[in-house]
Amino acid sequence: MTKNLILVPARMEASRLPGKPLADILGEPMIVHVWRRAMEAQIGEVVVATDDREIVQAVEKAGGRAVMTRDDHQSGSDRIFEALERVDPERNYEIIVNLQGDLPSLDPHLVKACIAPLDDPAVDIATLGVEISDEEERTNPNVVKIVGTPLGQNHLRALYFTRATAPHGEGPLYHHIGIYAYRRAALARFVELPPGTLEQRERLEQLRALENGMRIDVSLVDTTPLGVDTPADLEKAREHLK
Repeated sequence: MTKNLILVPARMEASRLPGKPLADILGEPMIVHVWRRAMEAQIGEVVVATDDREIVQAVEKAGGRAVMTRDDHQSGSDRIFEALERVDPERNYEIIVNLQGDLPSLDPHLVKACIAPLDDPAVDIATLGVEISDEEERTNPNVVKIVGTPLGQNHLRALYFTRATAPHGEGPLYHHIGIYAYRRAALARFVELPPGTLEQRERLEQLRALENGMRIDVSLVDTTPLGVDTPADLEKAREHLK
C-alpha cells in the first residue's frame, strides 16, 4: 500500500501579512487549522515544515508534529524536500503532498483529489484545478490558468500554466489551485533542477517541471480554497470557520 506524507511549509516572513501562520482564528493559530484540515483528509502523516520555533511550539501544543528547516530556502518545494529528508531518512514515504500553510478553511477532500492522478505510474506530479466562473478571473494575472488536454472526467494532463488568458477560443478556462502531490523521486529531481526560462518569465515554479519533460496531471474539483494573503482574507477565513 502506497505510503503518503503531507508536508505543510510555513514561514513567518510573508510580506502582506507578517506572522500569518500564527494569526489567530477562533482562538487557534492559522497553521493549527491547516494541520487539522490535513489530518481530516486521512491519507497519511502530516508534518509542518518551518524555520520558526514559535510555529513548531504552536503545532506541538495542538498535538501535531513539526520539523525545523533552514531559513534560506527560496521556495516551499525546497523546504518540504529538506523536511522530507529529516522526517523520513529511511525513504518509507512514496507520495509527498505539498499543502500550503495558508489554507485554514480547506475542504479535506481536495487533498484526496490531488493524489488521485498518481494512480497512473506515468504521472510525476499531480495538482488541482477548478473551472473559472467569474469573468474577471479570466483576465486576472494573479489567477493562474491551466492549459491542458482532457484525459477523462475531471482529469487533465497539463501542457502549460500561465498568467495570461488561455487557451484562446470557446470553452472553459481552469484556475490552478497550488496544492501538489509528488512521487518522491520526482520531488528529488525537481529541487535539483535549475530555474527554467518560462518559469522565470511567468513566475510559476511548476513550469520548471514541464520544461524538463516531467508530467503533471490535474484533478478538476468544484471548489477553490480560500488562501490567506491579506488582513481582509484573514477576516474572511474567520467568518467562514465561525
